[in-house]
Amino acid sequence: MHGNEVLGRELLLQLSEFLCEEFRNRNQRIIQLVEGTRIHILPSMNPDGYEVAAAAQDRDTSGYLVGRNNANGVDLNRNFPDLNTYIYYNEKNGGPNHHLPLPDNWKNQVEPETQAVIQWIRSFNFVLSANLHGGAVVANYPYDKSLEHRVRGFRRTANTPTPDDTLFQKLAKVYSYAHGWMHQGWNCGDYFPDGITNGASWYSLSKGMQDFNYLHTNCFEITLELSCDKFPRQEELQREWLGNREALIQFLEQVHQGIKGMVRDENYNNLADAVISVSGINHDVTSGDHGDYFRLLLPGTYTVTATAPRFDPETVSVTVGPGEPKLVNFQLKRSTPPAAPKRRGPNSGHRGRVLPKKVQPRAARKKEMMMKQSQRVPA
Repeated sequence: MHGNEVLGRELLLQLSEFLCEEFRNRNQRIIQLVEGTRIHILPSMNPDGYEVAAAAQDRDTSGYLVGRNNANGVDLNRNFPDLNTYIYYNEKNGGPNHHLPLPDNWKNQVEPETQAVIQWIRSFNFVLSANLHGGAVVANYPYDKSLEHRVRGFRRTANTPTPDDTLFQKLAKVYSYAHGWMHQGWNCGDYFPDGITNGASWYSLSKGMQDFNYLHTNCFEITLELSCDKFPRQEELQREWLGNREALIQFLEQVHQGIKGMVRDENYNNLADAVISVSGINHDVTSGDHGDYFRLLLPGTYTVTATAPRFDPETVSVTVGPGEPKLVNFQLKRSTPPAAPKRRGPNSGHRGRVLPKKVQPRAARKKEMMMKQSQRVPA
């Protein structure tokens, strides 16, 4: 998304070719990954910035930030709607913990590239993603925005974890330890234990992409800083590819952990937007348009509840192992509205029985009325 941080672009192009070639060569690991995973690859979110950075390289006049922004001079990783402010308020005062709504005029606040990406990630029930950058070598996980805004000089003093902090640390370590040297910690003059960091403990930023994904969609995203040199030379690309290849594959495989399944009603109709809650983790996910859901979880035993409007909730206990995700389907029963209390009639009584009225012939009633009238005539 930063046009001058080009290694991620080259790695994703190479990854696409690698997946196709290994699939064709009948590599069983890649076949299983490709056939069991919907993989989307976006090599560049900021092609205009890349063109500026590449032209500067050709002129040998490149600066550290040349090409970082888009054609309008906007940093796209500071351009997503700021949902952190709302989640921090909700965590303190109560409110939604997921799928926070966008402002009504959000399209007028973001760049065309940002709007296109937002519409893309809202179109699919994404589960896991990575945002590739350069300028450091570390796996960065949310939150990026600190509860107390910090500048870069005050490192590791504003750790701001998500409710899924342990899971995010594991995802970051998977990449770091599968990478050729990220896990060593010392890179580019910085030291990060295990080669990972909470974003806000490194430096706080607002309106970033990884926090937006976590707070507005079902997607768990981390940010991968992949090279000290933002625009490495061509002869360095082979070494970088070999250093990142296994890490990229292992990260893709991490989507297959936790629980998954369908949410349906009693008639086996798929229920979209059902909420899947895990006891003890204050962050929910929802089912997709076809009733399918995915919830990344570490191995352990969990209490999981599915809820949907006008349906009774269903709660199950689930034990998640370290291998394939546990299949957990929910079948919700439509709620029965409470019966309205019976209204008592005007003649009801006597233990709820309605007493019959006395019935008189019309002629007798008329004669009786005439007699009552004659009695009221004065003497």
